[in-house]
Amino acid sequence: MDGAMQYVSILAVSSAESVRFWLTVGFLGQALFGSRFLLQWIVSEIKKESTVPIAFWFLSLAGGVFLLAYAIHKKDPVFIVGQAGGLIIYFRNLTLIFKKRAEGETG
Repeated sequence: MDGAMQYVSILAVSSAESVRFWLTVGFLGQALFGSRFLLQWIVSEIKKESTVPIAFWFLSLAGGVFLLAYAIHKKDPVFIVGQAGGLIIYFRNLTLIFKKRAEGETG
């Protein structure tokens, strides 16, 4: 068996296993993505003001990655564009947060 065929046979899974895997990816992404709002609500209630904790952006990024993978698997261009665009925003917000923290430590 040549190298390429051996690789393909390693990746071969039954259709039912594949469906379960991708449903798990999709639901995990949705759970991460949805939990960010619960987190934001709890933190805001504790602080008695509307606030967006850094964990919100990490949950957004993690959930977005899983949902983008699921969207690519489903070959859904609307879902792909929506999730890819969101990932840029989540990453940018985290970049701005860490930049501000670094400036605060050196300034």
